[in-house]
Amino acid sequence: MNDSADLRRILKAWPYDPEHDARIICGEDGREVLQVRTPLGLEQYEMDGRPDGLRPHGMESALEHHLHHLNQAKFAGREADFELDPEQCSAIFQEGTLYYFRYVRLFQLKDWARTVRDTARNLRAFDFLHHYARREEDQQFLEKWRPYVLRVNASAAAMLEVDKGAYDDASRVTREAIRHIEALEDIEDETFRFERERSLTALRELESQIQKNRPLSELEKLEHQLRRAIDTQEFERAARLRDRIRELRQQHIC
Repeated sequence: MNDSADLRRILKAWPYDPEHDARIICGEDGREVLQVRTPLGLEQYEMDGRPDGLRPHGMESALEHHLHHLNQAKFAGREADFELDPEQCSAIFQEGTLYYFRYVRLFQLKDWARTVRDTARNLRAFDFLHHYARREEDQQFLEKWRPYVLRVNASAAAMLEVDKGAYDDASRVTREAIRHIEALEDIEDETFRFERERSLTALRELESQIQKNRPLSELEKLEHQLRRAIDTQEFERAARLRDRIRELRQQHIC
């Protein structure tokens, strides 16, 4: 056996732990890579571009290759003739799975920005296939997973805003995603209905948690102090608080 190909030293240095089985490291050439420790080995994903590092047709992905041909067809006035055959659809399906494997781990590692990027990429593939696949079965193949991908995308986008302290923007992201999922056309598919309900529940819980953790504004703090002052019959303090609250509200109006 070639010692250089034996993974035992690496695996021994990183024992399998299902609670801590993903990490981002710096490769020998300085680029970041995502590694996943499995019970029997190691998986490695590129952090940018296609997760397996391949460049089909000399482009970042098969999706980008076919989108390029779509743009050419549009430019030539031949969009109506553009379609994806079953083999092309299958390549995009399989490629999307690679991005799914990566964004699940990125979400686990709280890499919100790259999770948003990869989920948005897969949603773009969903739309592309739904519109241009030749066969109806290929058009519908991924739709049962749309609620789930929308949920992960919105959850990561909301957490990006939370990390910036933009709680109102985070709430807006979750509410928009909830409305989007609620508006999806129903599909006679158990997976779709399960994922829709699970995603709506998860996003509503996230919205509730965001509101619970959102720091109080100065106005909200003063209103809370006013209620306490009234409850404890500190009427002079209550009057001062009312004046300050009135000033702040007037500033907001102006």
